[in-house]
Amino acid sequence: MKITRIVKNILNNYESDNPGTKTNIARILMQGKLAGTGKLVILPVDQGYEHGPARSFSPNPDAYDPHYHYKLAIDAGLNAYAAPLGMLEAGADTFAGQIPTILKLNSANSLSTLKDQAVHGSIDDALRLGCSAVGFTIYPGSEYQFEMMEELKELALEAKSFGLAVVVWSYPRGGNLSKEGETAMDVCAYAAHMAALLGAHIIKVKPPSAHIEQKEAKDSYNNVDISSLTKRIAHVMQSSFNNRRIVVFSGNAFTDMQGLLNDIKEIRDGGGNGSIIGRNTFQRPREEALSMLNQVINIYKEKI
Repeated sequence: MKITRIVKNILNNYESDNPGTKTNIARILMQGKLAGTGKLVILPVDQGYEHGPARSFSPNPDAYDPHYHYKLAIDAGLNAYAAPLGMLEAGADTFAGQIPTILKLNSANSLSTLKDQAVHGSIDDALRLGCSAVGFTIYPGSEYQFEMMEELKELALEAKSFGLAVVVWSYPRGGNLSKEGETAMDVCAYAAHMAALLGAHIIKVKPPSAHIEQKEAKDSYNNVDISSLTKRIAHVMQSSFNNRRIVVFSGNAFTDMQGLLNDIKEIRDGGGNGSIIGRNTFQRPREEALSMLNQVINIYKEKI
């Protein structure tokens, strides 16, 4: 695998990591239609665990089949496919070596009232399945946030020792946060920074709104331009070690495709590394999803 100068420069930002981990980061960055650009689009399919099968897959019944998601990610030319243990196991042999995979190690479910997640995968599972990375969610703000961070510490240390990359979903919720505060500018930037401090190689956060949640942070934003999503994305990147960490942004729950694509243009213009889009892809008919993903990729290629 020959890597581009852009990817080499990104790898140089991970100064403590071993060759195995850097190779796996490079595999993700050198896969698919965005290979070598430093941009990436990932398909995550953990929504069945989080919300239930009908809520996740009934809009497009083909998506009940785990093979459907592997094929969608491969045929769309994406960088990686992320899912919990059972989903990856169900297609691991058929699709071995065709796309980098990310084993999502923990999940919540909609039957629980706790702002917490159960760990249901292991580093051994990721190695057995040939994954390039493991994924882990933390909930900054939750009453269980410190337990989640301590779980991440142990799993990330083990993953890195075996040459795996670590992807952190950093989703503020719970505690004293309002619903609006979960995507507030100050809170999203803080969440991305925490993930970087916890050793994430790739950070996933939601696109931030212009709302400032913490009264203690309001004065700090007097000199920060957050007037557009482009500017807000740039601040999240700045908060992620001044662009030294890969940050991808969720697609949110858009029903309007144009709204999603407009947001992705602003993510690109703000310096974001890419998008991780689940329901907005697999809940659409396959051909519509492939068309949409091709437009997303062309945005990151600056063709649109």
